[in-house]
Amino acid sequence: MRPGRYDGFVIRPRLLWQSKTILLLVFPAVGADLVLSTRWWAIQMPSVAIWTLGLSALLGLAAYKLRSGTGGAALAGAAITASLMFATVSFPYLPWKTALIPVLVLLLLTSLATRADRGAKERLGTAESRRGREASQVAANLGIAALTCNALVISWMVKQSWLPVAKAFPALAFTVGLAALAEAAADTVSSEIGQVLSGHPRMITTFRKAEPGTDGAISMGGTAAGIIAAGAVATSGAWAMEGGWRMLAISWGAGVFGLFFDSLLGATAERSGWINNDAVNFLSTAGAAGVALAMLAAVRY
Repeated sequence: MRPGRYDGFVIRPRLLWQSKTILLLVFPAVGADLVLSTRWWAIQMPSVAIWTLGLSALLGLAAYKLRSGTGGAALAGAAITASLMFATVSFPYLPWKTALIPVLVLLLLTSLATRADRGAKERLGTAESRRGREASQVAANLGIAALTCNALVISWMVKQSWLPVAKAFPALAFTVGLAALAEAAADTVSSEIGQVLSGHPRMITTFRKAEPGTDGAISMGGTAAGIIAAGAVATSGAWAMEGGWRMLAISWGAGVFGLFFDSLLGATAERSGWINNDAVNFLSTAGAAGVALAMLAAVRY
């Protein structure tokens, strides 16, 4: 994610349709799942519905109060968090043994990274808006995790065992979503910390020096920070879901792949004006999820 230059609304307004398309892809599905899941759990096990909705709302409120996102972004994040929590319920039920933990780690890491040496970023013109992220940015970064988790949950429930590893649910479903979350954390942290730790980054395609904030430019410090962030999210998710080292390794590795894929898209498609930053983030998290799914199938997890 390239901070402070939200091209969906400022730099490339003609590509605003891509941000709107992502919103339309993510939130009708997430909203429908949230309504149906809330109703089902309220009947079957009310405590699950109460904890999920309460903690998700609290997380969204915290994000808004910390100015990590606008009101719309906070609401969008709360809805996606609740959807992910419902998708990762296991028994005996404990709220902290769900997707809540990696989402919380992601929010903490990205918030800290965004605030790191903010003065220097403002002088460079690359600082994140003080209003925080928009709803479309939340959808672009977290939407794939929710969509893939719920798609695999539905597949498992109707016994469409098209995967050789379907019996591993819910850990299977969350490994794919966790990879997307790991990529989202890696992307934001690498962009934000790279501006603090490194001077001029280099283009991923040519290795030529570039100005900070340039699409597709990477730095050693930023990349290392991103890899660590992906590992932190993957570790927290593997712990929460008791997925073991396979879940950790696959989601971390796929998240790192997505980090470099994001930079490649930025250096090519985004710089050419074909896609905006929201589309880059959405496609890179999808790439991470796809690699995780392929790795799961390959190792027959």
